Amino acid sequence: MKTKRQIIKIDENLCDGCGNCVTGCHEGALQVIDGKARLISDLLCDGLGACIGECPRGAIKIEEREAVPYDEVKVMEGMVKQGPNTIKAHLKHLKDHAQKTFLKQAFDYLKEHNIPNPMEEEKNMPHDKDQKHKHGGHEPCGCPGGRTMDLRDSCGCGDETAGPAAKSQLRQWPVQLHLASPMAPYFEKADVVVAADCTAFAYGNFHNDFIKGKAIVIACPKLDDGQELYAEKIQALIEDAKVNTLTVVTMEVPCCNGLLALVKKAAAAASRKVPIKHVVIGIQGGIKSEDWA
Repeated sequence: MKTKRQIIKIDENLCDGCGNCVTGCHEGALQVIDGKARLISDLLCDGLGACIGECPRGAIKIEEREAVPYDEVKVMEGMVKQGPNTIKAHLKHLKDHAQKTFLKQAFDYLKEHNIPNPMEEEKNMPHDKDQKHKHGGHEPCGCPGGRTMDLRDSCGCGDETAGPAAKSQLRQWPVQLHLASPMAPYFEKADVVVAADCTAFAYGNFHNDFIKGKAIVIACPKLDDGQELYAEKIQALIEDAKVNTLTVVTMEVPCCNGLLALVKKAAAAASRKVPIKHVVIGIQGGIKSEDWA
């Protein structure tokens, strides 16, 4: 079953480089470079279109494409055409979001085609405090809250203690499903928890009992917008990240059932199958039920 994916498209003829769209992109995938807005990585473009409302020139639109596996070589071919500043921004974006495999592929592409690697050149240059002004006056980065961070080497893994002194078992950032990228390295072949927002507040030992040693995404099936993209991301976790298991943790309230339905829908559309466990948390804490879906 072929799926569609929504992604941002920029009309450079209309773009005047105002930069309003940059603050609207929580993924940091949009930057102003050489006086134009550039999509420096569709790897993390969530297709929500938050940036569209920020463009006074109507230069940004959403187009629907057939979902295909991410190909760093093809992406580099497009980046090279947009010049060295765009190449540099793309490489930095991959580095900042812990995409080590794709970063190596990008480096190999540049080397194979005898194209200077701006990140290598930067090592031999003095730090320029005014570097951001060379990119159209806008800091070449996205919202820190959406930046991919792999915390697996620094989390409190192994701490069984519950209570005020208990350490976090969080192995990644971000956790909100709209901001999470299925291509992030910590999702690859991982056991993934899909939790309703309220569950961690209701269940006191959530970290040790649910997310220790696992990756997690959170969502609210009642209040969140753009839930069709949630299903696409979960499907991508199954097909592209090849996750090992999915554990859906919801509250006992009826509206929370929508999260399980969403995960089941994504799993049914996926080309590979994974076990799905459903855990229901009571409003006063404690596990009400635990079953394999």
